[in-house]
Amino acid sequence: MTYNDSFQDRIGNAAKAREKAMAKLRAKPPLDPKVVAERVERQAQREAREADKAAAKKAAREAEAAAKAAVPPPPTEAERKAARDAKYAARKARR
Repeated sequence: MTYNDSFQDRIGNAAKAREKAMAKLRAKPPLDPKVVAERVERQAQREAREADKAAAKKAAREAEAAAKAAVPPPPTEAERKAARDAKYAARKARR
C-alpha cells in the first residue's frame, strides 16, 4: 500500500488477501479423528483435574471457616474484669 493508492486499489488488495487466506485454509488437511479423540480425552482429563482441585480448595476453605467458627468469642467486659480482679487478688495473697 502506498500513499497514492486509491480506495479501489485498497479494496482489490484486501479481496486478494482474503482469497489467499481462504485458499490456504482450504488446502489444510482435515483433522484425523484419532487426534481429535485424543484431544477431547485430554481436555476431559484436564477438566476433571481442575474440578478435583477446585473441590479440594473449597473443602479447605470450609474447614478453615469451621475452624474460625470454633474459636471462642473474646471475653466480655465483665469476664475480663473478673479475671483481672482474680489476678490482683492472687498477687495480694502472695504478699
